[in-house]
Amino acid sequence: MNRRTKLLAALSGAALAVSAAYAQDPKDVPQKTGVTPNDLVVRGVDGAENLEFIVIDVKYEPGGINRRHYHPAAVTFYVLSGTPVFQEEGKEPVTLKPGDSLLVPAGTTHSHWNPSRTQGVRWLEFIVAERGKGKSIRKP
Repeated sequence: MNRRTKLLAALSGAALAVSAAYAQDPKDVPQKTGVTPNDLVVRGVDGAENLEFIVIDVKYEPGGINRRHYHPAAVTFYVLSGTPVFQEEGKEPVTLKPGDSLLVPAGTTHSHWNPSRTQGVRWLEFIVAERGKGKSIRKP
Protein backbone atom coordinates (compact mmCIF):
# COMPACT_ATOMS: atom_id res chain seq x y z
CA MET A 1 0.00 0.00 0.00
CA ASN A 2 1.49 3.32 -1.01
CA ARG A 3 1.61 6.36 1.23
CA ARG A 4 -1.36 8.09 -0.45
CA THR A 5 -3.59 4.99 -0.08
CA LYS A 6 -2.66 4.69 3.60
CA LEU A 7 -3.47 8.37 4.17
CA LEU A 8 -6.87 8.04 2.44
CA ALA A 9 -7.67 4.93 4.47
CA ALA A 10 -6.76 6.69 7.71
CA LEU A 11 -8.82 9.78 6.85
CA SER A 12 -11.81 7.62 5.86
CA GLY A 13 -11.59 5.73 9.14
CA ALA A 14 -11.40 8.96 11.13
CA ALA A 15 -14.40 10.42 9.30
CA LEU A 16 -16.39 7.26 9.95
CA ALA A 17 -15.51 7.33 13.66
CA VAL A 18 -16.53 11.00 13.97
CA SER A 19 -19.84 10.44 12.15
CA ALA A 20 -20.62 7.45 14.38
CA ALA A 21 -19.95 9.55 17.46
CA TYR A 22 -22.43 12.17 16.28
CA ALA A 23 -25.11 9.71 15.14
CA GLN A 24 -28.39 10.07 17.00
CA ASP A 25 -29.52 7.38 19.35
CA PRO A 26 -32.64 5.84 17.71
CA LYS A 27 -34.51 6.41 20.99
CA ASP A 28 -33.98 10.15 20.49
CA VAL A 29 -35.50 10.22 16.98
CA PRO A 30 -39.23 10.96 17.13
CA GLN A 31 -41.49 8.09 16.04
CA LYS A 32 -43.69 10.46 14.07
CA THR A 33 -42.72 13.69 12.36
CA GLY A 34 -45.34 15.82 10.63
CA VAL A 35 -48.14 13.38 11.47
CA THR A 36 -51.36 14.39 13.25
CA PRO A 37 -53.76 11.60 14.29
CA ASN A 38 -57.27 12.50 15.44
CA ASP A 39 -59.46 9.84 17.05
CA LEU A 40 -62.90 10.06 15.43
CA VAL A 41 -64.41 6.98 17.09
CA VAL A 42 -63.30 4.97 20.12
CA ARG A 43 -66.13 2.84 21.42
CA GLY A 44 -66.85 -0.61 22.73
CA VAL A 45 -68.08 -3.39 20.47
CA ASP A 46 -71.59 -4.57 21.31
CA GLY A 47 -71.52 -8.10 22.72
CA ALA A 48 -67.73 -8.11 23.23
CA GLU A 49 -66.74 -6.46 26.51
CA ASN A 50 -63.01 -6.56 25.89
CA LEU A 51 -63.05 -5.15 22.32
CA GLU A 52 -63.14 -1.60 21.02
CA PHE A 53 -63.67 -0.11 17.58
CA ILE A 54 -61.35 2.76 16.64
CA VAL A 55 -61.41 5.12 13.66
CA ILE A 56 -58.49 7.54 13.35
CA ASP A 57 -58.26 10.44 10.87
CA VAL A 58 -54.53 10.83 10.16
CA LYS A 59 -52.99 13.84 8.41
CA TYR A 60 -49.42 13.91 7.08
CA GLU A 61 -47.70 17.18 6.30
CA PRO A 62 -45.42 17.19 3.24
CA GLY A 63 -42.47 14.97 4.19
CA GLY A 64 -44.30 13.54 7.24
CA ILE A 65 -43.26 10.07 8.38
CA ASN A 66 -44.29 7.38 10.85
CA ARG A 67 -41.20 5.21 11.32
CA ARG A 68 -41.01 1.44 11.93
CA HIS A 69 -43.82 0.20 14.17
CA TYR A 70 -46.48 -2.46 14.45
CA HIS A 71 -50.01 -2.78 15.77
CA PRO A 72 -51.20 -5.59 18.06
CA ALA A 73 -54.40 -5.70 15.98
CA ALA A 74 -55.06 -5.62 12.23
CA VAL A 75 -55.46 -2.14 10.74
CA THR A 76 -57.27 -1.14 7.56
CA PHE A 77 -56.08 2.08 5.93
CA TYR A 78 -58.30 4.05 3.54
CA VAL A 79 -56.63 6.91 1.62
CA LEU A 80 -58.69 10.11 1.36
CA SER A 81 -56.12 12.39 -0.29
CA GLY A 82 -52.49 12.50 -1.36
CA THR A 83 -50.16 9.67 -2.35
CA PRO A 84 -48.70 8.05 0.78
CA VAL A 85 -46.07 5.33 0.66
CA PHE A 86 -46.43 2.19 2.78
CA GLN A 87 -43.57 -0.25 3.35
CA GLU A 88 -43.82 -3.56 5.13
CA GLU A 89 -40.50 -4.70 6.58
CA GLY A 90 -38.55 -6.75 4.04
CA LYS A 91 -40.75 -5.73 1.10
CA GLU A 92 -40.72 -3.04 -1.56
CA PRO A 93 -42.54 0.25 -0.83
CA VAL A 94 -46.08 0.62 -2.21
CA THR A 95 -47.48 3.99 -3.31
CA LEU A 96 -51.17 4.44 -2.56
CA LYS A 97 -53.67 6.90 -4.03
CA PRO A 98 -57.05 8.30 -2.98
CA GLY A 99 -59.65 5.54 -2.78
CA ASP A 100 -57.07 2.80 -2.09
CA SER A 101 -57.39 0.64 1.00
CA LEU A 102 -54.84 -1.62 2.60
CA LEU A 103 -55.19 -4.29 5.30
CA VAL A 104 -52.16 -4.67 7.56
CA PRO A 105 -52.23 -7.88 9.63
CA ALA A 106 -51.59 -7.68 13.38
CA GLY A 107 -47.92 -7.68 14.31
CA THR A 108 -46.68 -6.59 10.86
CA THR A 109 -43.70 -4.24 11.16
CA HIS A 110 -44.11 -1.37 8.72
CA SER A 111 -43.61 2.34 8.12
CA HIS A 112 -45.42 4.94 6.05
CA TRP A 113 -44.68 8.43 4.86
CA ASN A 114 -45.67 11.29 2.60
CA PRO A 115 -43.01 11.71 -0.12
CA SER A 116 -44.53 14.95 -1.44
CA ARG A 117 -42.83 18.25 -0.72
CA THR A 118 -45.98 20.25 -1.44
CA GLN A 119 -49.14 18.21 -0.75
CA GLY A 120 -50.45 16.65 2.42
CA VAL A 121 -51.82 13.13 2.88
CA ARG A 122 -54.97 12.17 4.72
CA TRP A 123 -56.24 8.70 5.50
CA LEU A 124 -58.50 6.85 7.88
CA GLU A 125 -57.39 3.92 10.03
CA PHE A 126 -59.98 1.34 11.12
CA ILE A 127 -59.08 -0.95 14.03
CA VAL A 128 -60.93 -3.52 16.12
CA ALA A 129 -58.71 -4.45 19.05
CA GLU A 130 -58.61 -5.54 22.65
CA ARG A 131 -59.50 -2.53 24.76
CA GLY A 132 -56.44 -0.28 25.06
CA LYS A 133 -54.32 -2.26 22.57
CA GLY A 134 -55.16 -0.67 19.23
CA LYS A 135 -52.39 1.90 18.98
CA SER A 136 -49.01 1.47 17.34
CA ILE A 137 -45.91 0.17 19.11
CA ARG A 138 -42.52 1.55 18.10
CA LYS A 139 -40.01 -0.85 16.58
CA PRO A 140 -36.42 0.48 16.77
